[in-house]
Amino acid sequence: MPAGSSLLTSLLSWDSGWFIRVASEGYPHSFTYDAAGNLTANGLAFFPLYPGLIRLGHLLGLTYDASALTVSWLAAAIAAVLLYALAVRLFDRPIIGYALVALFCAQPMSVVLSMGYSESLFVALVAGMFLATLGRRWLLAGTLGALAGLTRPTGAAAGVALAVAVGMLIAKRQAGRGEIARACSGAVLALLAVPAYIAWVGFRVGDPAGWFKIQTAGWGTTFDFGAATWSFAKATLTTDNGWVAMSVLLILVVATVALVMALRERIWPPLTTYGVIAFVLVVGQAGYYHSKPRLLVPVLLILLPAALAAGRSRPRSVAVVLTAYALFGLWYGAYMITIWPYAI
Repeated sequence: MPAGSSLLTSLLSWDSGWFIRVASEGYPHSFTYDAAGNLTANGLAFFPLYPGLIRLGHLLGLTYDASALTVSWLAAAIAAVLLYALAVRLFDRPIIGYALVALFCAQPMSVVLSMGYSESLFVALVAGMFLATLGRRWLLAGTLGALAGLTRPTGAAAGVALAVAVGMLIAKRQAGRGEIARACSGAVLALLAVPAYIAWVGFRVGDPAGWFKIQTAGWGTTFDFGAATWSFAKATLTTDNGWVAMSVLLILVVATVALVMALRERIWPPLTTYGVIAFVLVVGQAGYYHSKPRLLVPVLLILLPAALAAGRSRPRSVAVVLTAYALFGLWYGAYMITIWPYAI
């Protein structure tokens, strides 16, 4: 662990500081610039629900730091329960649910679920949205999808997934007009959340592309259809970029193979739609390569082939494999937030 740091510091590092700053100070009213006049990062890059909950926790008596971790930890626990319920609902096998939870909670960079980051809240909302969709509670699904869209930009994938579920409902011609109206309303609600926040940022800074410009200026994040990821892969294979770069490349390769396997399993189309779009958003954008394992945490679809394989295997073999997986995943995450000196 770097000198002068602590476990608490590590759990509240990097983007956690931005979330807490938004919670305590609110959003800036315009672009921000450095002394040379160059556009810089600011809090408008971060969607509002998680910092809003941090502020709520503070109003209830917690420090901002404690509130950030409390929200994240509670959301992670809720996410685990909802993912189990979702897997059992989809596959009718408790063992698949347990395996999915283990895979989710111990994957490389699952440590982010314990940090002051928004991944755990986002996954809880997405899993809840899918469960509500399966129960045909469309307005609840739309509300949860909209909240997911106010948590992370990947919420756009959740909105599209809900729209696919509504399309399936209409195609089956087994629902009345009232249910179809509720379903369409829920889908619209979920679809509008991400563009609504991006439009609000544009209005606030006086530039429709303001949110995208802040992302690019602060983190180099821009969608380039995978060009930066491909360049990173080639550079890692041809130069000595260190073992972390190689591990990130390996994680991306394994995730890609898992995605293809998931597509062959013909998993429920809304979940597949969400997973494919979320995955494309990770590999298709430029940015810090060492952040990609964290960005893969909410994808979910790439975990299902292993969870389904666990459902077909002997319990003892599953226990051994998942234990080894957990030891590696938890060690990897611990290394990345204590020894690795760059943002995750």
